[in-house]
Amino acid sequence: MTARAVVALASLAAALSVGACGTSSYEVAIETPITPKLDVSPFQRVLVAGFVAGGSDDVDANMETVRLLRSQLRTKSNMKVIEADVIPLTEVAAEQKPAEGDGTGAGAPDPAKASTLPKQIKDEKDLEAYDTVFANANYWKKLGEEFQSPLIVTGTVLFTPHARSGYVQREREQIDAYGRRTVEPVRAYMERKGYILRPRFVFIDGRTGATLYSETFREEVLYNPQQDTPALSSFFELMDRLIPGFLGTLSSQKIRGTRTLLK
Repeated sequence: MTARAVVALASLAAALSVGACGTSSYEVAIETPITPKLDVSPFQRVLVAGFVAGGSDDVDANMETVRLLRSQLRTKSNMKVIEADVIPLTEVAAEQKPAEGDGTGAGAPDPAKASTLPKQIKDEKDLEAYDTVFANANYWKKLGEEFQSPLIVTGTVLFTPHARSGYVQREREQIDAYGRRTVEPVRAYMERKGYILRPRFVFIDGRTGATLYSETFREEVLYNPQQDTPALSSFFELMDRLIPGFLGTLSSQKIRGTRTLLK
């Protein structure tokens, strides 16, 4: 008899034994602490500065992301959230001098570099052209000095319309001649529309301008054709899904769940 067979028989015997004894079960609530990914103990202040944003014109993803993250950090972080104007980071990247962006020497703003940046950001390839702004340690260090060396949160946000066709499962309600209601699952071909949200959060040390950590998220939502959901509502719906992951980078979080115990 193989080891796998022995384990299977033992499990079966245990299950039969529990059933024979009439053992019942019950659920208990548990909380699992999650250690933050980033050590923020050197910082007493946090500055959500601004984002390179693109995609849908219906939502100012830079402004809305900054507002939302500051609101979350006020209640779920021990750091003081700095209130400041939202930085138009796309414009900052276009105006940076060569010395600030790549260390090739001081000089005036580089027209050639500015011309390579897409004026309208439509996809991830367009965003990549702006990556140099996050490597500009001099710029972030100078910004950090202005706000007493905080942890700086910045990055990119891409919020794009999305459509997909295919079979989906939905519930069909029926009421018979006696008024009895039944619901059964059915598969139907459907063309649905929605949005994809791809934020990349970059955490920068305001004392040195160096990038400490970055993480990319992706969330997607699709709606049935008869639904008319505003773009801003979809944006916050998707943000709600990934906010726990963002907060898990900075502070301890607790995941709540249940466990089944035998009496």
